[in-house]
Amino acid sequence: MDTKYLHSFISVVDCGSFAEAARRLNLTSAALAARIKALEEDIGTTLIMRAGRNVKPTDAGMKIVDRARSILRDTRDIRAIANNDEPLGELRLGVATSTLAALTPMLLRKIYARYPRMSVFIESGASSSLEERTVSRHLDAAIMVEPVYATAKGFEWQLIKKETLVVLAPGRLGNEDPFKLLAEQPFLRFDRSLRGGQIAEQYLRKHRIVPNERLEIDTLITIAHLVSDGIGVALVPDWAPEWVESLGISRLALPNDAPARNMGIFWDTRGTHAGIISMILEEAGSIF
Repeated sequence: MDTKYLHSFISVVDCGSFAEAARRLNLTSAALAARIKALEEDIGTTLIMRAGRNVKPTDAGMKIVDRARSILRDTRDIRAIANNDEPLGELRLGVATSTLAALTPMLLRKIYARYPRMSVFIESGASSSLEERTVSRHLDAAIMVEPVYATAKGFEWQLIKKETLVVLAPGRLGNEDPFKLLAEQPFLRFDRSLRGGQIAEQYLRKHRIVPNERLEIDTLITIAHLVSDGIGVALVPDWAPEWVESLGISRLALPNDAPARNMGIFWDTRGTHAGIISMILEEAGSIF
């Protein structure tokens, strides 16, 4: 059995579409369909079925998904061992959506400089989802908020950056009292289903600040642009200070000891990418 057929099968399952899977694999749809057909003939049963414009695995396909992923991981591990521990193949890295744009370019430059033969797949999402995806071995590691609960056995989270809460305000309000801004100006709330939004909500309650809420949204970049356009003010983790200030936004420090969102890297300590994880931790100061 050719492992590239298994890789194609998993790509179709993950994408739910032949067209999207073919795009990601740099294949034509016909070539991808031929690979799936060859795999089905080898196994002796239909693995993929069409459901309208989308596709999904059959019952037989669902039965082999996890095992197929395991075989692909084992194949990658064998290549790494045979090549003097130099990482090969693909690093599947999760990155919290709120930090994706600010961190990804620098991180990729560091990885490719150290490991030029490594390919990288980036998946963005909420930290809770990335944690689950890493534990289920869909991802090798994730840059995410500190887990609320104890991590699963064999996995570790290590701090790489503390993002203190700050008030974002239009430049013209840069000399105002931050508490006054939070209480009186239209408030752009960071999504309370996310850890950063929860920390902000706890801070507002602690100081008995009832904001004049205008909207709630889960994207820090969008919040920053809205503040820049004068739509309101926000209370958010200080995730990308240089970029934020380039928009002409004022970043106002909170009085006393402001809470912080802890960002770190979560990974399988038994995995084959220990070298890359160590590099990210070593270079955290320049990357983050």
